[in-house]
Amino acid sequence: MDWEEIRQAYPDQWLIIEAVEAHSEGGLRVLDRVAVIASCPDGEHAVETYRRLHDEFPEREFYFIHTSRAALQIEERLWVGIRSIHAD
Repeated sequence: MDWEEIRQAYPDQWLIIEAVEAHSEGGLRVLDRVAVIASCPDGEHAVETYRRLHDEFPEREFYFIHTSRAALQIEERLWVGIRSIHAD
């Protein structure tokens, strides 16, 4: 599904979505095809559900988002990580 179809099917709701097909472009993550994984009663529940799914399936690309957003504007963030002071 595309974002507009999802917005029409799930008006004014918090969702967990998965990027089925996506690519990077100009510092943004562009979601070409999206699947709805869950509908949540509020933002807090959406964050909890996202964390649980991300922990269980770290290789999959999940997002939590409210359908009031007209467009998916997902900025890419590079995670550098934490270095040990004992690194060789």
